[in-house]
Amino acid sequence: MSLSPRAARAARAIGTSTAAAALSLAAAHTALACSIGDFTAVPLCDAQDNGVIRVTDKDASGTPATIGLYLQLTMADSHEERLVDTETIAHPTAEGVSVDLKPLDWYAGETFRVHVKAGDKVDDDITPMVVVPDVTCGASASASASASASAQPSTSPEPSSSPSASSPSSTESSSPVPAVSSAPSPAGGGTHLAETGAGNGTVAFAGTAAALVAAGGGIVVALRRRAGRGSR
Repeated sequence: MSLSPRAARAARAIGTSTAAAALSLAAAHTALACSIGDFTAVPLCDAQDNGVIRVTDKDASGTPATIGLYLQLTMADSHEERLVDTETIAHPTAEGVSVDLKPLDWYAGETFRVHVKAGDKVDDDITPMVVVPDVTCGASASASASASASAQPSTSPEPSSSPSASSPSSTESSSPVPAVSSAPSPAGGGTHLAETGAGNGTVAFAGTAAALVAAGGGIVVALRRRAGRGSR
């Protein structure tokens, strides 16, 4: 039996509405499905100034997820790593629920792999890997500051073993000054004679010369008397 045009139009309208509803339900299911794209991980300093890796889950389906933090011990492609922390997000929401994973160390360039396991829907890593930036947090900052301070040489001046600049003047003022004699010089300038070389030898020579002159004078007088007697 053929349908009337009115019935055919009604059937087509019902089919179109049903298909649209099915597509809407599929889209809604897809939007609510948990995926690795719902997770993000960032390195930062928390409220206590500790270095952490903060993972945020914006899974609208509310699927619980377990987060694992793996420290890369060498190069990223060498597969040498160590599990350092795990956390669970029990009730994620579309607005986002976050947990903080705590590394053992915190220094620039340290690399971590963050793995997510959410039921049978997600079993994957957040990409790219998390690399700690050149930002120092809390205890790491104090340790770095202490290491820097201990590595720097002391700036306090060492006591000088050399005498101070005022020592020469004090030494000079304390050195003895030769005493100046207040006794009068001997008469006749004896002191000056001693200084110029005149001494006892010169006085003796002068006395001898005077004696010779006196003796010569006596001889002359005696000869004259004898000559006068002969002439008489």
